[in-house]
Amino acid sequence: MSLIEIIVLALLQGFTEFLPISSSAHLLLPSQVFGWQDQGLAFDVAVHVGTLLAVVIYFRKEVAEILAAWFKSFGQQGQTEDSKLGWWIIIATIPTAIFGLLFKDFIEIYLRSAWVIATTTIVFGLLLWYADAKAQQIKTIYQLNWKSALILGLAQATAMIPGTSRSGITITAGLMLGLNKESAARFSFLMAIPVISMMGLYYSLDLALSGEPVAWGTLLLGAALSFISAYACIFFFLKIISRMGMMPFVIYRLLLGAALFAYLAW
Repeated sequence: MSLIEIIVLALLQGFTEFLPISSSAHLLLPSQVFGWQDQGLAFDVAVHVGTLLAVVIYFRKEVAEILAAWFKSFGQQGQTEDSKLGWWIIIATIPTAIFGLLFKDFIEIYLRSAWVIATTTIVFGLLLWYADAKAQQIKTIYQLNWKSALILGLAQATAMIPGTSRSGITITAGLMLGLNKESAARFSFLMAIPVISMMGLYYSLDLALSGEPVAWGTLLLGAALSFISAYACIFFFLKIISRMGMMPFVIYRLLLGAALFAYLAW
């Protein structure tokens, strides 16, 4: 990989992992437009490690409180708001783990096309617009229950379809369940931690079994850039989401999907 490829792909991964605009659609563009080759398993591992570190470090206080409360809930302390939140995150992770095992190969073979990505970018962008415009948006994450956690988990599993956007569909589902914008985004980011961890572990095992040569300089640069861009993305997104709403991201998705269709039809 050239230096420009490393920089562009790592920054795209970091910025689009947590914005509701579909990372798969953006990572498709350089290969389609510039003819870049697949970045390889090792680079995938590196950029996912970078985004994982970003979300864990940003939410380090919440993560520590949730983990401590969850472990203490097995003792005399019993259930608290934070321990329940830990259970809701676990429940929300289960559908992705199951669907990942069952349908990964099918998705890789039949759904990783530019036409599918262009379609889902637009369709799920319109769903995000509907949720932002029509949902009540009055609840916080501490008002979730196991049923709403399962619904959010099923939404997260849907993001396995390229172009859907993991953060986009989970924020959409959160808004439809009545969460306010910041709470929907915050729970979406917390849900990302176990999912990205599973993805990183899966890619790491694939990498270990593949015998692919490792260019450590490339991986460190990719991880660093994805970490910086993902951390900045989370910080600014949570700062502006309540004031700005989802419409700018909806418009962007519609334009991106239209651009992909135009490019494919050209």
